Amino acid sequence: MDGNATWRHRNVSLLSVASTVAPHVTTSEQIDDRLRPALKRLRLPEGLLQRVAGIHERRNWGGAATFDQAAIEAGTRALAEAGVRPDEVGLLINTSVTRPHLEPSVAVRLHHGLGLPSSAINFDIANACLGFVNGMSLAAQMIDSGQIRYAVIIDGEDADEIQVNTIERLTRPGIKRADFMSEFASLTLGSGAAAAVIGPADAHPSGHRMLGGITRAATQFHNVCVGSVDGMFTDAKALLKGGMDLVVSAWREATREWSWQGMDRYILHQVSNVHTNAFIKAVGLDRARVPLTYPKYGNVGPASIPMTLVDEAPNLQRGNRVLLMGVGSGLNTSMLELAW
Repeated sequence: MDGNATWRHRNVSLLSVASTVAPHVTTSEQIDDRLRPALKRLRLPEGLLQRVAGIHERRNWGGAATFDQAAIEAGTRALAEAGVRPDEVGLLINTSVTRPHLEPSVAVRLHHGLGLPSSAINFDIANACLGFVNGMSLAAQMIDSGQIRYAVIIDGEDADEIQVNTIERLTRPGIKRADFMSEFASLTLGSGAAAAVIGPADAHPSGHRMLGGITRAATQFHNVCVGSVDGMFTDAKALLKGGMDLVVSAWREATREWSWQGMDRYILHQVSNVHTNAFIKAVGLDRARVPLTYPKYGNVGPASIPMTLVDEAPNLQRGNRVLLMGVGSGLNTSMLELAW
């Protein structure tokens, strides 16, 4: 397949990435306790979240903070670590799935909270769990074009409400086993925030070069994973098969221009054991080079990739090759290479 979905960046580096980890820990055992009457009635075993999804805990704000405050905190630290002043930023892209209202954009409150200048473009990109990588790619293209010099990509997610709503609904008397399993993915979600600063590589020789990547879509699967604050409803089998077919198609297409089989790290979107194992098998990744954060954070949506990169960064060395990759509801896949 020829087209413009494979690209290269000329002069862009990731200068910093920071995360804010939500303070309240909710274990899968605690969720099992709340669901015990429903599990018993439906004859489902306890421990599915641990054994099947591999998620032992997830984080919640628990009223201690809000997702936008946490995102602003991460953005402030990312700017400081990059050595970039707020008044130098030309673009802010918010990629949060979480949004308290339809308008205005979440980006405006983050722009204000970070003290960015009125000249800084700001808007939301919503593309399920791929939003952060999409935002990085778009900002990099704007830097390469000369339209801006520095960009902040930012994300804050709040899974607290959906978690409460899902547990309340699953404990109702009329819920059937099929209903329970269609909402199982909602129980894997966690809260968190992250931000990255990117800028011109020639002005920051110690930065991490953004080399380019690939994106592909399989939008015939647009209805297999649909979520809101009320719950996330998933056709797990169709989602897994469609996602892996899409990943393999994109990976094979990428081999025309890229050699990604021997990367030093693969930073995957963090979903579950099932999805990670399928991803690794589908394209033949070295499991030892795939760091996991979903066991302790759960699925934090678009924040998963940058939060995992933050956790893994101390183990990376100059010159390591890093591939950010994932599949988002819709379905879309994106892969982006960094030269660490």
